[in-house]
Amino acid sequence: MKKLSQLSSLIIGVSLLAGHVLAQDATTPYKVLATTQLMGNGGIDYVYADNDGRRVYVPRGGNTFVFDLDSHKYIGSITNIGGHGVAIDTKTHHGFSSANQIGMFDTETMQKIKDIPVSGRPDGILLEPFTDRVCIFSHSDPSITLIDPKDGTVAGTIDVGGAMEQAQSDGQGKMYCDVEDEKKIAVVDMKTLKVITKYDLGDTAGEPGGLGLDIKNHILFAMCATPNVCVVVNADDGKVLATLPIGNGTDGGGFNANTMEAFSSQRDGTLTIIKESSPTSFAVEQTVTTKQGCKTCSLDSKNNQIIVVCTERAPQVAGATPAPAPATNAPAGGGRRGGRGGGGPGNLDVLWVGR
Repeated sequence: MKKLSQLSSLIIGVSLLAGHVLAQDATTPYKVLATTQLMGNGGIDYVYADNDGRRVYVPRGGNTFVFDLDSHKYIGSITNIGGHGVAIDTKTHHGFSSANQIGMFDTETMQKIKDIPVSGRPDGILLEPFTDRVCIFSHSDPSITLIDPKDGTVAGTIDVGGAMEQAQSDGQGKMYCDVEDEKKIAVVDMKTLKVITKYDLGDTAGEPGGLGLDIKNHILFAMCATPNVCVVVNADDGKVLATLPIGNGTDGGGFNANTMEAFSSQRDGTLTIIKESSPTSFAVEQTVTTKQGCKTCSLDSKNNQIIVVCTERAPQVAGATPAPAPATNAPAGGGRRGGRGGGGPGNLDVLWVGR
């Protein structure tokens, strides 16, 4: 009985210690934990963290650069695959990059498979889990193009209207999409491939570029620029629950269900962290200093770290030959709202932000 009592005390002590560590972690401020730099050429837009494959993908110019999500080291590049963003299907080991022609590649060999012609002006991209289709979001019709990840065939289109940006899926048949120029969030039924409704973000909202979704509590976080606010919305009825200040020039956002925090990355070199204390209570928890131009982001849900990217133009040497223009599939000037360093030669900075 004495040994059993000692064992119970030990278990309780370890549990209390673990709880104390977790409590410390929750109060520790976010900061830039690591930065990986890589010289290159061309503009950038989105960064994508593949949590299953443990890789980070950053299209730049006419290529896509790949980094290890855990060690932060550069792995290699997928040549002749550029564009705005990347989506990965782990079952088929196929990756896709949104551009004027969708680039399809093999994630294991890191070799290009083919180009897929699509209409519109592709920008954002998402592997939608309910349909198991890659969704391409466009700034002109067709609003959404669906691609079968097994063979890269176009599986359909959805007309939404407006300039589409980031999107999130609840995995149960509903997808929510930023409609930038309308200042709305479109709700799409992935069973019928039809728009159910659009939620108006209100007169105080700017153009939404980033989007987070708390699936459990059915709450959307629309990250808007000019004015720079996060509009918190009930995903079931579109009711605005809160409006919170963020930094200048957002173009990406998300939500971490592990920490119950939404986040928005901004071009002014800040990352806004928003705490959801309850389904009706939201507050800006911290503003993290990153780097100028780090306007898009992605989440490492295993390590609870947020990855942001930007470029830094290399110093110009007198009499040097100007750098060639970025490839056709590259987002000029770093994407929708511009990026630090534009499309010229210089460092690509990949920053890991965490506690």
